[in-house]
Amino acid sequence: EADKHTLADILDRYAREVSPTHKGHRNETICIGALKRDAVCVYRASALSGKLMAEWRDRRLRVVSASTVNRELNLISAAINVARKEWGIHIENPVSLIRRPRVQNGRKRRLPPDEAQRLLEVLQTGGRRPDRTFDGGARNHWLAPLVEFALETAMRQSELLNLRWRDIDLRFRTAYLEDTKNSESRTVPLSSRAVKLLEQLPRSIDRRVFPLTKSAVHQGFHRACVRAGLIDLRFHNLRHRS
Repeated sequence: EADKHTLADILDRYAREVSPTHKGHRNETICIGALKRDAVCVYRASALSGKLMAEWRDRRLRVVSASTVNRELNLISAAINVARKEWGIHIENPVSLIRRPRVQNGRKRRLPPDEAQRLLEVLQTGGRRPDRTFDGGARNHWLAPLVEFALETAMRQSELLNLRWRDIDLRFRTAYLEDTKNSESRTVPLSSRAVKLLEQLPRSIDRRVFPLTKSAVHQGFHRACVRAGLIDLRFHNLRHRS
C-alpha cells in the first residue's frame, strides 16, 4: 500500500473521511489544497523521508511564517498517522524525524484604555453626505456594539458571530457558548454594560445577536483602526486589555 499511494492520495482521503469530523474542517480542506501544490506530494508514501520533509519545511519557510509551517506539519503528520493505523500504509512518520521551526512568541498586543476609547469613538455610526461620501462612524451599524461587547466579555470573534438570542439569559446575565475554540461549552457572565448593549440591539431575522460575516468584521475593524491611528491591532487583541 505504501508503494501504491502518494502523499497527495493520503491527504485527499484524509480530507474526505477525517477532516469533516473536525470543527475546522473547512480550513483543513483549504490547507490540504495548498499543500498538494508542492512537489513533495507526488512522492509515494514509501519514499517519504526526513530529508524530503526538511526540504519541504525550508521551502515553506521562505513564503510563510514558522507558525503556519508548524500547523501544516501537524496536518501532514495527522494524515500520515491515520494512514499508518487505519489504512494499512505502513511507513514511519517522516514529520517526526525533522526539527520544527521555532516560533517567536512575542508579547501579546494589549489595548490600553485610551486606545479602546478612540476605537469606540470612530465606530459610532455616522451617515452619508448628499454626495454619498461617508461622514465618519462605521459603515455597518452592527460593528460598534460588536466591538464594545467584545471588550466587555473577552469573547472570541467566532463566539460572538455564532452567538444567538436563545443563548442569552438577560435575567441571570449570562451568555451560553456551545461552540467554542476547544469544543467545550462554557457560560460567560455579562456585565451591566454588556446587558444594556444587548437590550438596545434590534433582533436579526437569522436570530444571531450580531448578524455579521467574518469578512465584514475584518474589513470594518481594519478601517476603524486606520482612522483611530491604532497600529498593529487585531480583533483578537480586544481580549487583552491593559
